Amino acid sequence: MAFSFLPRQGLIGLDIGSGAIKLVQLKKSGKGYKLEKFGIKELDPEWIVEGSISNPGKVVSEIKALLEEQKVHVKNVALSVSGHSVIVKRIQLPLMTEDELAESIRWESEQHIPFDIKDVNMDYHVLGKIENQEGPAQMDVALVAVKKDKLQEYTGLATDAGLTPVVVDVDAFTLGNMYEANYEIKEGEIIALINMGASVMNINILKGGNFAFTRDISIGGNRYTETIQRELNVDLHTAEGAKRTGQIENVDPEALLAIIHSLNVEVANEIVRSFDYYKTTAMDKNIDRIFMGGGASKLPDLISQISEKSGLPVEAVNPFKNVQVQGKSFDPDFIKEIAPLAAVGVGLAMRSAKED
Repeated sequence: MAFSFLPRQGLIGLDIGSGAIKLVQLKKSGKGYKLEKFGIKELDPEWIVEGSISNPGKVVSEIKALLEEQKVHVKNVALSVSGHSVIVKRIQLPLMTEDELAESIRWESEQHIPFDIKDVNMDYHVLGKIENQEGPAQMDVALVAVKKDKLQEYTGLATDAGLTPVVVDVDAFTLGNMYEANYEIKEGEIIALINMGASVMNINILKGGNFAFTRDISIGGNRYTETIQRELNVDLHTAEGAKRTGQIENVDPEALLAIIHSLNVEVANEIVRSFDYYKTTAMDKNIDRIFMGGGASKLPDLISQISEKSGLPVEAVNPFKNVQVQGKSFDPDFIKEIAPLAAVGVGLAMRSAKED
């Protein structure tokens, strides 16, 4: 499900996060994909704060530099958004034809979207038919609304970098796209895909490969950096390195690890609360597995803490699992190390490759 503006030919996936920009270009190869381009540029944490772009000029410069480094000649780009400006609702409506749904969806949206309808772009997708023993059958519909200013903000970055935005998707759905292409879909299995970036954590629950629930939570790697900086009285650069390594020179390692552990517990508890909410709204109660991605997923002991709190197996997601990674351009060790950070970008590029 995505907002599309132009015919899709030769797209690149561009994941513009608060902490880094990830660029991915894939080529359809038989039943799978081949990696054509991949690059990443870290951003100053003050340039994009909680999804709001405070220094667009600097971000555009980094996008241009990344395009030049990767020798990208394709201009069409797929982007994605997340956070408070994005609303995803799963709603039930009376059975109707596609034409009837297209006519009535705006009125239905007003009942579920907490924004003025004039201020958003909307999309929807029929998930399936719901049989109801106590009344007429209904249809299950995923409704998506994104504030227009959020779309304009992100598409403006791409345009100013010389690119043509042709698809804008939602982070959670790109994760589902990535998972479908890389992992076996088992009927009835319920999977939680979690992508934790610098400022936002996306949770997407799939049942049998189909969308069941999504939630964005405003917590990410920046929370760790800010807390370490404040509690241990160190500069931003030192705090950022400490978050990743679990060490600071001349600082008691136990004090640092205690801060990281406390934040890991906070994140794990947020995830468990989201699962509990999902269980109250769904007939299917048991989540089977968790796959974790995003830069913050590599934080010390975070995955083990989530597993302990949820009582579920947690695995670092590999968006390149079914992607051919060949040639001298790609260091296999680098790709393996960076893979969890590329989940959204690969999901965008896979959608692009499939829809060319």
